[in-house]
Amino acid sequence: MKKNILPGFGITMGITTLYVSLFVLVPISLLLIKTASLSLDEFITIVTNERVMHAYKVSLTTAFIAAFLNAIFGLLLAWVLVRYRFPGRRIIDGLIDLPFALPTAVAGMTLAALYGPEGWFGQFFQKLGIPIAYTSSGIVIALMFIGLPFVVRMVQPVLENLPKETEEAATSLGASRFQTFHKVIFPEIVPALLAGFSLALARGLGEYGSVVFIAGNMPMKTEVAPLLIMSKLEQFDYAGATAIGVVMLLLSFTFLIIINILQKWHRKHELR
Repeated sequence: MKKNILPGFGITMGITTLYVSLFVLVPISLLLIKTASLSLDEFITIVTNERVMHAYKVSLTTAFIAAFLNAIFGLLLAWVLVRYRFPGRRIIDGLIDLPFALPTAVAGMTLAALYGPEGWFGQFFQKLGIPIAYTSSGIVIALMFIGLPFVVRMVQPVLENLPKETEEAATSLGASRFQTFHKVIFPEIVPALLAGFSLALARGLGEYGSVVFIAGNMPMKTEVAPLLIMSKLEQFDYAGATAIGVVMLLLSFTFLIIINILQKWHRKHELR
């Protein structure tokens, strides 16, 4: 093995392995071990229960819609913050990280107050016959709130580092603004956009705090999988909770793997 010219590889590698083991591998292993106490028939019965299947559907649908919308609006927001200078830009840039610092329960209560039937925004939607709180729409709004920073912070550095010379060259060759964005800028930010989308999706699948207040938590209507897990834990049904948790873990891993494959495919396609 070729010796690295940089010192400290052994100790840093050891710390990294220990950290990953303690905070990632061990919890996941215990989750699988707890689920292994169930027989295959018991596991299948739990995870395919009608109420559980509907909770999967609500979680997947709302998380995907929220991540997709965040990819669109997150890209627009990152573009505005990078390409334009205007009063209050630094304040808006700082507010992007607010969902990271704000407790999710506080976010959920705030959103429920805003979009409830008597809330500042909710009352106007209520008059139009479009209820937001205690519906899937409310869940999507909550997931958009907590997922937006992932997209913005992934795309923003890429836009900042794009060489302006390539855009100027495209313009000098007769390309329109749309063609310059579509052919020059967008291909460069696709990997970052996919990464932000996947992080927002994964976060949305496991989100509990900001959703529980605005969702209404009605079984077979607005109940999400994380809430169902908490309900089983409160009933001391640890095996059932871990079984649902394993399915959600597999779903998250599957989506992340698919996104990584798409990113690699895009890079190879662009290099041709």
